[in-house]
Amino acid sequence: MSQTRTPPAENSALERFTMTAESAASGVIRSYSTSFGLASRLLGRRHRQHVRNVYAMVRIADEIVDGVAAQAGLTPADQHAALAEYAEQTHRAMRSGYSSNIVLHAFARTARASGIGTELTEPFFASMQDDLGTAGTHPAQVRTHDADSHARYVYGSAEVVGLMCLRIFLQDTPVSSADEAALLHGAKQLGAAFQNVNFLRDLADDTDRLRRGYLSGDGRLTRAQRDAWVRTIRGQLDDAAQSIPLLPRDARAAVRSAHGLFAALTDRVARTPVEVLYRERVRVPDAQKVAIAVRALITTTLERA
Repeated sequence: MSQTRTPPAENSALERFTMTAESAASGVIRSYSTSFGLASRLLGRRHRQHVRNVYAMVRIADEIVDGVAAQAGLTPADQHAALAEYAEQTHRAMRSGYSSNIVLHAFARTARASGIGTELTEPFFASMQDDLGTAGTHPAQVRTHDADSHARYVYGSAEVVGLMCLRIFLQDTPVSSADEAALLHGAKQLGAAFQNVNFLRDLADDTDRLRRGYLSGDGRLTRAQRDAWVRTIRGQLDDAAQSIPLLPRDARAAVRSAHGLFAALTDRVARTPVEVLYRERVRVPDAQKVAIAVRALITTTLERA
Protein backbone atom coordinates (compact mmCIF):
# COMPACT_ATOMS: atom_id res chain seq x y z
CA MET A 1 0.00 0.00 0.00
CA SER A 2 1.50 3.32 -1.07
CA GLN A 3 1.90 6.14 1.41
CA THR A 4 1.55 9.84 0.74
CA ARG A 5 4.90 11.54 1.17
CA THR A 6 4.80 14.56 3.44
CA PRO A 7 7.19 17.28 2.21
CA PRO A 8 9.71 18.70 4.65
CA ALA A 9 8.30 21.48 6.79
CA GLU A 10 10.50 24.13 5.20
CA ASN A 11 9.32 23.16 1.70
CA SER A 12 5.73 23.16 2.85
CA ALA A 13 6.13 26.70 4.19
CA LEU A 14 7.70 27.88 0.93
CA GLU A 15 5.01 26.19 -1.14
CA ARG A 16 2.32 27.86 0.93
CA PHE A 17 4.00 31.24 0.54
CA THR A 18 4.33 30.72 -3.22
CA MET A 19 0.67 29.71 -3.54
CA THR A 20 -0.30 32.85 -1.64
CA ALA A 21 1.95 34.96 -3.88
CA GLU A 22 0.41 33.51 -7.03
CA SER A 23 -3.08 34.06 -5.67
CA ALA A 24 -2.17 37.72 -5.21
CA ALA A 25 -0.79 37.91 -8.75
CA SER A 26 -4.02 36.45 -10.09
CA GLY A 27 -5.93 39.06 -8.12
CA VAL A 28 -4.02 41.83 -9.90
CA ILE A 29 -5.17 40.70 -13.35
CA ARG A 30 -8.74 40.25 -12.13
CA SER A 31 -8.75 43.76 -10.71
CA TYR A 32 -7.11 45.59 -13.59
CA SER A 33 -8.01 43.83 -16.84
CA THR A 34 -11.16 41.89 -17.68
CA SER A 35 -9.81 41.42 -21.21
CA PHE A 36 -6.48 39.84 -20.32
CA GLY A 37 -8.15 38.01 -17.44
CA LEU A 38 -10.54 36.39 -19.91
CA ALA A 39 -7.75 35.52 -22.33
CA SER A 40 -5.60 34.02 -19.57
CA ARG A 41 -8.37 31.60 -18.68
CA LEU A 42 -7.96 30.08 -22.15
CA LEU A 43 -4.33 29.18 -21.49
CA GLY A 44 -3.29 25.66 -20.63
CA ARG A 45 -2.63 24.99 -16.95
CA ARG A 46 1.15 24.90 -17.43
CA HIS A 47 1.15 28.48 -18.78
CA ARG A 48 -1.78 30.19 -17.07
CA GLN A 49 -0.32 31.13 -13.72
CA HIS A 50 3.04 32.09 -15.19
CA VAL A 51 1.41 34.61 -17.54
CA ARG A 52 -0.61 36.04 -14.65
CA ASN A 53 2.61 36.41 -12.65
CA VAL A 54 4.19 38.42 -15.48
CA TYR A 55 1.10 40.60 -15.82
CA ALA A 56 1.12 41.37 -12.10
CA MET A 57 4.77 42.44 -12.07
CA VAL A 58 4.42 44.80 -15.02
CA ARG A 59 1.04 46.12 -13.84
CA ILE A 60 2.43 47.25 -10.50
CA ALA A 61 5.24 49.11 -12.28
CA ASP A 62 2.64 50.74 -14.55
CA GLU A 63 0.68 51.90 -11.54
CA ILE A 64 3.77 53.44 -9.93
CA VAL A 65 4.39 55.62 -12.99
CA ASP A 66 0.77 56.24 -14.00
CA GLY A 67 -0.38 58.11 -10.95
CA VAL A 68 -0.79 55.88 -7.91
CA ALA A 69 2.46 57.04 -6.34
CA ALA A 70 1.66 60.67 -7.13
CA GLN A 71 -1.84 60.36 -5.64
CA ALA A 72 -0.27 58.88 -2.51
CA GLY A 73 1.67 62.13 -2.14
CA LEU A 74 5.10 61.10 -3.46
CA THR A 75 7.16 63.85 -5.01
CA PRO A 76 8.59 63.31 -8.54
CA ALA A 77 11.95 62.41 -6.98
CA ASP A 78 10.24 59.95 -4.63
CA GLN A 79 8.39 58.38 -7.56
CA HIS A 80 11.71 57.79 -9.35
CA ALA A 81 13.08 56.25 -6.16
CA ALA A 82 10.02 54.02 -5.73
CA LEU A 83 10.34 52.68 -9.27
CA ALA A 84 14.09 52.14 -8.89
CA GLU A 85 13.49 50.26 -5.64
CA TYR A 86 10.83 48.10 -7.30
CA ALA A 87 13.20 47.29 -10.17
CA GLU A 88 15.96 46.33 -7.75
CA GLN A 89 13.56 44.15 -5.76
CA THR A 90 12.51 42.46 -9.02
CA HIS A 91 16.06 41.66 -10.05
CA ARG A 92 17.03 40.53 -6.56
CA ALA A 93 14.03 38.18 -6.54
CA MET A 94 15.00 36.82 -9.96
CA ARG A 95 18.47 36.02 -8.65
CA SER A 96 17.37 34.41 -5.37
CA GLY A 97 13.95 32.98 -6.18
CA TYR A 98 12.41 34.74 -3.20
CA SER A 99 10.96 38.13 -2.30
CA SER A 100 9.00 39.42 0.65
CA ASN A 101 6.99 41.33 -2.00
CA ILE A 102 4.55 38.59 -2.91
CA VAL A 103 3.91 39.80 -6.47
CA LEU A 104 7.65 39.78 -7.13
CA HIS A 105 8.02 36.39 -5.47
CA ALA A 106 5.45 35.01 -7.93
CA PHE A 107 7.20 36.68 -10.86
CA ALA A 108 10.60 35.35 -9.76
CA ARG A 109 9.25 31.80 -9.83
CA THR A 110 8.10 32.36 -13.40
CA ALA A 111 11.29 34.08 -14.50
CA ARG A 112 13.48 31.29 -13.17
CA ALA A 113 11.28 28.54 -14.60
CA SER A 114 11.04 30.01 -18.10
CA GLY A 115 14.40 31.72 -18.52
CA ILE A 116 13.26 35.34 -18.34
CA GLY A 117 16.38 37.37 -17.64
CA THR A 118 17.44 40.96 -17.16
CA GLU A 119 17.86 41.35 -20.92
CA LEU A 120 14.05 41.63 -20.92
CA THR A 121 13.34 43.25 -17.56
CA GLU A 122 15.93 46.04 -17.83
CA PRO A 123 14.43 47.50 -21.05
CA PHE A 124 11.02 47.29 -19.40
CA PHE A 125 12.10 49.33 -16.41
CA ALA A 126 13.92 51.80 -18.68
CA SER A 127 10.62 52.52 -20.42
CA MET A 128 8.87 52.90 -17.09
CA GLN A 129 11.51 55.41 -16.00
CA ASP A 130 10.94 57.23 -19.29
CA ASP A 131 7.29 57.64 -18.33
CA LEU A 132 8.33 59.51 -15.20
CA GLY A 133 10.52 61.83 -17.25
CA THR A 134 13.23 63.91 -15.66
CA ALA A 135 12.60 64.72 -12.04
CA GLY A 136 11.37 68.28 -11.87
CA THR A 137 9.72 68.33 -15.34
CA HIS A 138 6.98 70.95 -15.30
CA PRO A 139 3.58 69.17 -15.25
CA ALA A 140 2.15 71.60 -17.82
CA GLN A 141 4.57 70.31 -20.46
CA VAL A 142 3.37 67.41 -22.62
CA ARG A 143 6.38 65.16 -23.15
CA THR A 144 6.40 63.77 -26.67
CA HIS A 145 8.21 61.04 -28.61
CA ASP A 146 9.88 61.04 -31.99
CA ALA A 147 10.06 57.88 -34.12
CA ASP A 148 13.25 56.59 -32.48
CA SER A 149 12.19 57.20 -28.89
CA HIS A 150 8.75 55.77 -29.64
CA ALA A 151 10.34 52.55 -30.95
CA ARG A 152 12.58 52.27 -27.88
CA TYR A 153 9.69 52.91 -25.54
CA VAL A 154 7.40 50.37 -27.21
CA TYR A 155 10.11 47.73 -27.22
CA GLY A 156 10.71 48.14 -23.50
CA SER A 157 7.13 48.63 -22.38
CA ALA A 158 5.38 46.05 -24.56
CA GLU A 159 7.49 43.97 -26.93
CA VAL A 160 9.59 42.53 -24.12
CA VAL A 161 6.39 41.48 -22.33
CA GLY A 162 5.41 39.53 -25.44
CA LEU A 163 8.86 37.94 -25.40
CA MET A 164 8.44 37.02 -21.71
CA CYS A 165 5.17 35.27 -22.53
CA LEU A 166 6.79 33.48 -25.46
CA ARG A 167 9.50 32.09 -23.17
CA ILE A 168 6.76 30.78 -20.92
CA PHE A 169 4.98 29.11 -23.84
CA LEU A 170 8.17 27.50 -25.18
CA GLN A 171 9.83 26.43 -21.94
CA ASP A 172 8.88 22.76 -22.49
CA THR A 173 8.40 22.89 -26.27
CA PRO A 174 11.42 22.68 -28.59
CA VAL A 175 10.97 24.44 -31.94
CA SER A 176 13.09 24.78 -35.06
CA SER A 177 15.27 27.85 -35.50
CA ALA A 178 13.04 29.06 -38.34
CA ASP A 179 9.89 28.71 -36.24
CA GLU A 180 11.59 30.37 -33.29
CA ALA A 181 12.52 33.38 -35.42
CA ALA A 182 8.93 33.67 -36.65
CA LEU A 183 7.59 33.37 -33.12
CA LEU A 184 9.99 36.01 -31.79
CA HIS A 185 8.90 38.41 -34.53
CA GLY A 186 5.22 37.64 -33.89
CA ALA A 187 5.53 38.17 -30.13
CA LYS A 188 7.18 41.56 -30.63
CA GLN A 189 4.66 42.64 -33.24
CA LEU A 190 1.72 41.63 -31.08
CA GLY A 191 3.13 43.50 -28.08
CA ALA A 192 3.72 46.59 -30.22
CA ALA A 193 0.18 46.43 -31.63
CA PHE A 194 -1.31 46.17 -28.14
CA GLN A 195 0.67 49.18 -26.97
CA ASN A 196 -0.08 51.34 -30.00
CA VAL A 197 -3.81 50.59 -29.75
CA ASN A 198 -3.70 51.59 -26.10
CA PHE A 199 -1.95 54.84 -27.00
CA LEU A 200 -4.87 55.69 -29.32
CA ARG A 201 -7.60 54.71 -26.88
CA ASP A 202 -5.89 56.50 -23.97
CA LEU A 203 -5.30 59.82 -25.73
CA ALA A 204 -7.47 61.71 -23.26
CA ASP A 205 -5.84 60.39 -20.09
CA ASP A 206 -2.29 60.41 -21.47
CA THR A 207 -2.60 64.00 -22.67
CA ASP A 208 -4.69 65.67 -19.98
CA ARG A 209 -3.66 63.86 -16.80
CA LEU A 210 -0.27 62.29 -17.48
CA ARG A 211 0.96 64.98 -19.90
CA ARG A 212 2.43 62.46 -22.32
CA GLY A 213 2.29 62.33 -26.10
CA TYR A 214 3.31 58.93 -27.45
CA LEU A 215 2.15 59.18 -31.08
CA SER A 216 2.70 62.72 -32.34
CA GLY A 217 5.97 64.55 -31.98
CA ASP A 218 4.35 67.93 -32.58
CA GLY A 219 1.48 67.75 -30.09
CA ARG A 220 -2.14 67.07 -31.05
CA LEU A 221 -2.85 63.99 -33.18
CA THR A 222 -4.53 64.67 -36.53
CA ARG A 223 -7.00 62.43 -38.34
CA ALA A 224 -4.37 61.59 -40.95
CA GLN A 225 -1.91 60.60 -38.23
CA ARG A 226 -4.57 58.50 -36.51
CA ASP A 227 -5.30 56.73 -39.78
CA ALA A 228 -1.59 56.09 -40.35
CA TRP A 229 -1.27 54.56 -36.88
CA VAL A 230 -4.31 52.36 -37.54
CA ARG A 231 -2.62 51.06 -40.71
CA THR A 232 0.57 50.40 -38.73
CA ILE A 233 -1.31 48.52 -36.03
CA ARG A 234 -3.22 46.41 -38.54
CA GLY A 235 0.07 45.48 -40.18
CA GLN A 236 1.51 44.50 -36.80
CA LEU A 237 -1.57 42.40 -36.03
CA ASP A 238 -1.36 40.71 -39.43
CA ASP A 239 2.30 39.85 -38.81
CA ALA A 240 1.50 38.48 -35.37
CA ALA A 241 -1.36 36.33 -36.69
CA GLN A 242 1.02 34.46 -38.99
CA SER A 243 2.95 33.04 -36.04
CA ILE A 244 0.01 31.95 -33.86
CA PRO A 245 -0.27 28.47 -35.48
CA LEU A 246 3.39 27.88 -34.51
CA LEU A 247 2.63 28.26 -30.80
CA PRO A 248 1.97 25.24 -28.59
CA ARG A 249 -1.70 24.31 -28.91
CA ASP A 250 -2.45 25.13 -25.28
CA ALA A 251 -1.35 28.75 -25.82
CA ARG A 252 -3.05 29.48 -29.14
CA ALA A 253 -6.63 30.13 -28.04
CA ALA A 254 -5.56 32.71 -25.47
CA VAL A 255 -3.27 34.53 -27.90
CA ARG A 256 -5.95 34.44 -30.61
CA SER A 257 -8.46 35.86 -28.15
CA ALA A 258 -6.17 38.74 -27.19
CA HIS A 259 -5.35 39.32 -30.86
CA GLY A 260 -9.04 39.38 -31.77
CA LEU A 261 -9.86 41.79 -28.97
CA PHE A 262 -7.24 44.29 -30.07
CA ALA A 263 -8.27 43.93 -33.71
CA ALA A 264 -11.80 44.85 -32.60
CA LEU A 265 -10.43 47.80 -30.59
CA THR A 266 -8.50 48.96 -33.64
CA ASP A 267 -11.66 48.89 -35.75
CA ARG A 268 -13.50 50.96 -33.14
CA VAL A 269 -10.66 53.47 -32.91
CA ALA A 270 -10.65 53.79 -36.70
CA ARG A 271 -14.37 54.70 -36.64
CA THR A 272 -14.09 57.19 -33.77
CA PRO A 273 -13.40 60.86 -34.56
CA VAL A 274 -10.08 62.07 -33.19
CA GLU A 275 -11.75 64.76 -31.10
CA VAL A 276 -13.82 62.04 -29.40
CA LEU A 277 -10.68 59.98 -28.71
CA TYR A 278 -9.40 62.98 -26.77
CA ARG A 279 -12.50 62.82 -24.57
CA GLU A 280 -13.45 59.15 -24.25
CA ARG A 281 -11.75 55.76 -23.96
CA VAL A 282 -12.84 53.29 -26.64
CA ARG A 283 -13.99 49.93 -25.29
CA VAL A 284 -15.21 46.62 -26.64
CA PRO A 285 -18.54 45.49 -25.10
CA ASP A 286 -18.36 42.47 -22.82
CA ALA A 287 -20.61 40.40 -25.06
CA GLN A 288 -18.26 40.95 -27.99
CA LYS A 289 -15.26 40.02 -25.84
CA VAL A 290 -16.92 36.71 -24.99
CA ALA A 291 -17.75 36.08 -28.66
CA ILE A 292 -14.13 36.73 -29.63
CA ALA A 293 -12.90 34.31 -26.97
CA VAL A 294 -15.35 31.62 -28.09
CA ARG A 295 -14.27 32.03 -31.72
CA ALA A 296 -10.63 31.74 -30.72
CA LEU A 297 -11.34 28.57 -28.75
CA ILE A 298 -13.30 26.98 -31.62
CA THR A 299 -10.62 27.86 -34.18
CA THR A 300 -7.92 26.30 -32.03
CA THR A 301 -10.01 23.20 -31.29
CA LEU A 302 -10.56 22.57 -34.99
CA GLU A 303 -6.88 22.83 -35.91
CA ARG A 304 -5.27 19.54 -36.92
CA ALA A 305 -1.92 20.11 -35.26
